[in-house]
Amino acid sequence: MADSIERRVEQTFPCYYDLYVPESAGPKPLLLALHGYGGDKRSMMKLARRINDQDFVIVALQGPHQHLVMPTEDSPKLGYGFGWLSNFKPEDSVALHHRLLNQIIDELGESGQADTSRVFLLGFSQACGVNFRYAFTHDRVRGVVAICGGIPGDWPSAEETESKYHSGSVDVLYIAAERDEFYTPERMRQNAEALKRRARSVELQIFDAKHEVPRASYSLMNEWLLRQAGR
Repeated sequence: MADSIERRVEQTFPCYYDLYVPESAGPKPLLLALHGYGGDKRSMMKLARRINDQDFVIVALQGPHQHLVMPTEDSPKLGYGFGWLSNFKPEDSVALHHRLLNQIIDELGESGQADTSRVFLLGFSQACGVNFRYAFTHDRVRGVVAICGGIPGDWPSAEETESKYHSGSVDVLYIAAERDEFYTPERMRQNAEALKRRARSVELQIFDAKHEVPRASYSLMNEWLLRQAGR
């Protein structure tokens, strides 16, 4: 009996994002904000606008992988959330993420709504790793703000001189939380040292918080983004 053969078919897959453009004149730097596992575009847009809704065009993307979120005491209703990666052929998820960002950057640049020479990525938790993959693969990003998240699993070690990831063109603001049970301060310090092997600069800041976006970090993120956008 002959073995079955796995085949692949390409389909158009709809992805969604929310767009915010400040009323002030002139194309602004572009901030692409990505939620963590189980989040959605609305929550990330709310966060990004709290950081700065005057000086940046903001795009809040929604992960392509939907899943159910079971009821809890705090949220008694059955809900849904979104993620960026799938355990089945994760390379397809990474490629989709890259195509999505490229298309959005191109469209906003061509429309004149955003200054695509000044593009920044903002990500929480799961989004950090995929954002780093994109930023250090494509020469389109000036800076990355990564909150309570990891680095790509294939990030080069200190001994490796060759890598598919580019070097020297991306600045990183890395935000950690003292009481984060998933990405402990020690783990984040190790990740920051690893990022320094490819990033132009890495600034690590640790806040008294759990696995969340520390409210005390909002002003720091705003100041860092404005400084990098004006560089």
